[in-house]
Amino acid sequence: MRVATALALALLLTSCVTRGTSDHDPNASQLIGVWKVDLRPKPGAEAYYKEFIVTEVNGKTFSGTFYGSPVSQARINTDWHTIRIAFVTEDNSGPYHHSAVLSGEQLDGLSNSTGRNFLSYWSAKKQQH
Repeated sequence: MRVATALALALLLTSCVTRGTSDHDPNASQLIGVWKVDLRPKPGAEAYYKEFIVTEVNGKTFSGTFYGSPVSQARINTDWHTIRIAFVTEDNSGPYHHSAVLSGEQLDGLSNSTGRNFLSYWSAKKQQH
C-alpha cells in the first residue's frame, strides 16, 4: 500500500512540475517591431520615452536600434520558455549593456552604462500599427 501511495504521489508531483511548460521555445520573431521604451529614472518621475526597434530576428540573434543607436552583440535566449534578450549600444560616454525579459506584452529591461556609471530599469510596450 505504501509503495502504491508513494508511486501515486510521485506521478502527481511530476504532472504538477511539467504542467504549464512546453517542449517548444517561444517564437522570438514577436520581438520584431517598434517598442515604446519608458526610460524614466524613478517611479513617479515624468515619463521619458524613446524607441527600441527590432528589424530582424535570425535564430538566436537580432538587429535593430535602441535610443537611436544600432545594437550590437544582440542575443536571444528562449531556453527557459521565455524570451530573454541582451545587446550592446554605445555613445560618446562608452558602451551600454542592456538585457530584457518579455513578460506578456511588455519588455522589462536593465541598462548598465559603464561610461556613465549607472544601472537603470526600463520597460517597453510594442506599438500597434
